[in-house]
Amino acid sequence: MKEFLKRKNVVFSVKRYGIDALGAMAQGLFASLLIGTIIGTLGEQTGLSVLVTIGDYAKSATGPAMAISIGYALQCPGLVLFSLTAVGVAANELGGAGGPLAVLIVTIFAAELGKIVSKETKIDIIVTPFVTIATGVLLSIWWAPAIGAAASAVGSAIMWATELQPFFMGILVSVLVGIALTLPISSAAICAALSLTGLAGGAAVAGCCAQMVGFAIMSFQENRWGGLLAQGLGTSMLQMGNIVRNPRIWIPPTLASAVTGPLATCLFHLEMNGPAVSSGMGTCGLVGQIGVYTGWMSDIAEGTKAAVTGMDWGGLLLICFLLPGLLSWLFALPLRRAGWIKENDLKLDL
Repeated sequence: MKEFLKRKNVVFSVKRYGIDALGAMAQGLFASLLIGTIIGTLGEQTGLSVLVTIGDYAKSATGPAMAISIGYALQCPGLVLFSLTAVGVAANELGGAGGPLAVLIVTIFAAELGKIVSKETKIDIIVTPFVTIATGVLLSIWWAPAIGAAASAVGSAIMWATELQPFFMGILVSVLVGIALTLPISSAAICAALSLTGLAGGAAVAGCCAQMVGFAIMSFQENRWGGLLAQGLGTSMLQMGNIVRNPRIWIPPTLASAVTGPLATCLFHLEMNGPAVSSGMGTCGLVGQIGVYTGWMSDIAEGTKAAVTGMDWGGLLLICFLLPGLLSWLFALPLRRAGWIKENDLKLDL
């Protein structure tokens, strides 16, 4: 059996399912829901209805995009990969608000079973898609509503707790989601799976920005402008190798997130009412900030917000850009003087 699974490239590991598949799911979300929301918002603001239509079509492909991305990460054969389209539709729709988590779990099972039967019969063109789709859809009917409800309940509990205790939960959510963003897992997929929006979503944005902008600024002397853009608009995950070598370099941006999180929740009341996946993106392509903006526009359209104020813009600018950079740089100074952070500890191979 071990040799058979190896031949079929079925690998049971935390890395493959918890890192590779989860990270790929976030890319699927970005290539459908997230970009669709951005295009649609641009169309609404410019009055170009064709952009709104494009955005709607992109958002409608969310389930299939996630499933195919996960299948790609699991190195599925072509016939299995393409069959996951239907699985993604079923799991995302039946999972409701917790659809992304349902898609992740159901797709992993359907993909691995599809890989097992792939090319094992003379009628592979029928057997492989039948097994993959039937397994995925049946599991979606059986599991997806419960998975979605559980994920939604956890997300709702976090959001409720943040509303109740904005200071302490602001720290907790900001620090944990920020750490997840820098680790080789997907903070965006986690936020999407938990439907993390509202005040908790704002804290998550703050934590992600603290890591990205924080590392970009405090490593500027080593990495200059290339590093600033790669980390500030790309990902702080680039520093993971350096963190493994010297974990102390992680202290300044993490402390910064512990400061900006409660400021976001208590002082500026920064909320993410755009797509939940944006809560875990930080300044990557400015997706977090675009998500906050689309949330403002949605609130205005629904009549729950009168207008975007100067306080809104000021809070977004301070929480996402100015404070993360300033605080991380300040927190790093005593660590550099004490020798905890040495020259080139933050150097990237760019």
